[in-house]
Amino acid sequence: MSEYHQYCPIAKAVEVVGERWSLLIVREMLVGARRFNEIARGLPGISRTLLSSRLRQMERAGLIERRNSGYALSPAGEDLAPLVFGLGAWAQTWILGDPEPEELDPTLLIWWGHSRLHTDLLPKERTVLEFRFVDHENRYWLLVEPSGTSICEYDPGFGIEAVITTDLFTLHRVWNGREEFRAALRADRIHLEGDRATVRQLPGVLSITTLGEMADAARAI
Repeated sequence: MSEYHQYCPIAKAVEVVGERWSLLIVREMLVGARRFNEIARGLPGISRTLLSSRLRQMERAGLIERRNSGYALSPAGEDLAPLVFGLGAWAQTWILGDPEPEELDPTLLIWWGHSRLHTDLLPKERTVLEFRFVDHENRYWLLVEPSGTSICEYDPGFGIEAVITTDLFTLHRVWNGREEFRAALRADRIHLEGDRATVRQLPGVLSITTLGEMADAARAI
């Protein structure tokens, strides 16, 4: 861990959270990742060896705690929420452009978006949403239940209430705050079909919580 040898709270904070991947690990845990494989799934660019090393460093620094089922943020780690989401909201305003072709990762996008859906708007307790991309062969199913939302790479077999068809560029823009969901829907870049009551609610369900909203919620706690 780098040291700046400055008696300054900002320098001390950067010594603890400034290592590569550290804040992204916190990001994954803030949105619900607890087990090693869950954290790794949201960080496809990190090796398992480096992730293990970072988790040990963060545990020694008092940011995370090891639990029987995996890891949990300590109070100090949870207190990073306004910083992490606020940094994301700042980037959306000032530096985030449109995604580059090499950044169009469907698995990572679905993983990042599934925990930010407004699932309380869905009319049924159990709902299956299928995502199809016109420019990628992978399909994904979100199984929404009272216990949470699961990502499936195959049809879970409960019946599909709605199908969302779009392209990777559009959904990346929408779920990263570059374009409103309803605007993409009106422009015919997103297509919805399925159960009428479910489809009616999808513009609200899929207009996911923005990083700015997450930052405001974290500050209010």
